[in-house]
Amino acid sequence: MEYGFWKKLRKPFFVLAPMADVTDCAFRRIIEEHGRPDVFWTEFVSADGLASPGKKVLMRDLEFTKKEKPIVAQLFSSRPDKMREAAALCQSLGFDGIDINMGCPDRSIEKQGCGAAMIKNPKLAREVIRAAKEGAPKLPVSVKTRIGYNKNEISTWIPEILSEGVAALTVHCRTRKELSLVPARWEHVREVVSLRDRLAPDTLILGNGDVKDLDDARAKASEFGVDGVMLGRAIFGNPWLFSSLHGTQSVPTISEKLEVMVEHTKLFEKLLGDIKSFAIMKKHYKAYVNGFDGAKEFRTELMEAKDAKEVEERVKAFLAARADLK
Repeated sequence: MEYGFWKKLRKPFFVLAPMADVTDCAFRRIIEEHGRPDVFWTEFVSADGLASPGKKVLMRDLEFTKKEKPIVAQLFSSRPDKMREAAALCQSLGFDGIDINMGCPDRSIEKQGCGAAMIKNPKLAREVIRAAKEGAPKLPVSVKTRIGYNKNEISTWIPEILSEGVAALTVHCRTRKELSLVPARWEHVREVVSLRDRLAPDTLILGNGDVKDLDDARAKASEFGVDGVMLGRAIFGNPWLFSSLHGTQSVPTISEKLEVMVEHTKLFEKLLGDIKSFAIMKKHYKAYVNGFDGAKEFRTELMEAKDAKEVEERVKAFLAARADLK
């Protein structure tokens, strides 16, 4: 089994979750600049789409810089042939690993037999894992999934994945049915770790779900015995999330947060403005613009901006009028 960079990581390690229309190439560059995680993930990408006429646009989701390495390409598909082809492409592009999404609860993804639907079809899930390995024999293959579909199925579902010899397994501590509507139940990760110890001792286990910050991540790693922790929503408006990994942790001022928001907006427009709606960038503003008097009103003003130039002008005017925030 190929482990690649995984075995070189110091435990516990802390990684950035793949999130559609969030962890795009623009935001990853901002995060890398202000405090990178131990491992980056791309947004999840359709392996089927990479073999379709829409490939040109999807390839933008697979863009990365050398500074982001190690970086894992996350793919989804219910067709082994397409997964094999996409894995080969990712290997040729220079990725450090391939991760297969077997946990996304989005109905449009499940209708394709992908994401969390894989939990209901372990035979196909195993075929897809094998196909990824065949397509990218030089890269470690990992899986991200949930503890079950409608109920806890750890005892039956997780051994199916472990039996395929994946390099790493990330477990989101909820069922598909629960979505994110209930607190993540980290106590179930102990069951996964126990199975790993018995069935596939070399596979690394990562926990995921409701991790507030790095201190919380460290505490969960210690309490539940995982090798690593994946953080997702905590990154919103906080590209400094992983900065303490590099001994540079600091609490940014409001003006610093707004200046980075402008930098992020410009980069989004430059790298993705021709293929993604500017409204996607605006989803970040609620996280960047909060915690001070007038934040709500200023967010409303920013939501009316049409482009990065207008956002920058409004931020400059706002800060010029609010000396108390500098």
